[in-house]
Amino acid sequence: MSDLPGAEKDWSWRAVKVFTVLVYIFMFAPILVVVILSFNDSQFGGFPMTGFSLRWYGKLMENEAVIRAFKTSLWVALITAVICTVLGIMGAMALVRYDFPGKQFINTLLIAPALVPETVLGVGLLLLMRWAQQPRTLVLLVLGHIMLALPYVILVVQSRLVGIRRVYEEAALSLGANRFHTFREITLPLLMPAVIASLLLVFTISFDNVTASLFWRPSGVETMPTQILSMLKVSISPEINALGALMILLTVGVPLIGGGLARYLARGIR
Repeated sequence: MSDLPGAEKDWSWRAVKVFTVLVYIFMFAPILVVVILSFNDSQFGGFPMTGFSLRWYGKLMENEAVIRAFKTSLWVALITAVICTVLGIMGAMALVRYDFPGKQFINTLLIAPALVPETVLGVGLLLLMRWAQQPRTLVLLVLGHIMLALPYVILVVQSRLVGIRRVYEEAALSLGANRFHTFREITLPLLMPAVIASLLLVFTISFDNVTASLFWRPSGVETMPTQILSMLKVSISPEINALGALMILLTVGVPLIGGGLARYLARGIR
């Protein structure tokens, strides 16, 4: 009887491992199927595959609507990433290094969009634009993406900034450097791992955004995610599998590169 609790514990851990594996299979099997079918030579996506071919990637490169949507998403994501990173660094510096009235309220206000479902924010901003009789434009789309992604930059930069001791900045100030030069020569290099990670994270969030873009994009303008949805409304073409595979590669690869680069820079700083 004394061995029973240990046996039960062993079986419980096995059950947890099996359940975890099943969850991962449930999550990633559809992604794997999309990638595999993107190389199917058949006109109809499905198994069994009739052959290996790259022709759907070639057709995708000739699709003007897809190329136009890619350029739109790329432009929006780049602008969003740059502006969010600059504003996030400024906001994190103010919240970590300085004390001022209403600091906690402003911190909560800046982080709040990350806690609210995107659908709620999308509908809310759309209603606000309707009330203000403001047509949907690319500028408003970029501003909406900035609102969604800015909290993540602030959180990432704050976590890095808290670990940077102020003695380095105080030493530079005591030697005659002003605050701008101290930030440029001391603080920013130490923050660089968080800056790179934030830049690539925001780019991915903006480029892959679906819900908010559906509400905020101008009429007749498509981003990559909304272009995929519009293509799915017509038919499930093998081009969609190829496009989905490229989106998976981009949205998974960019954060992985960012994380690896951030760790490399952090080791170099140490």
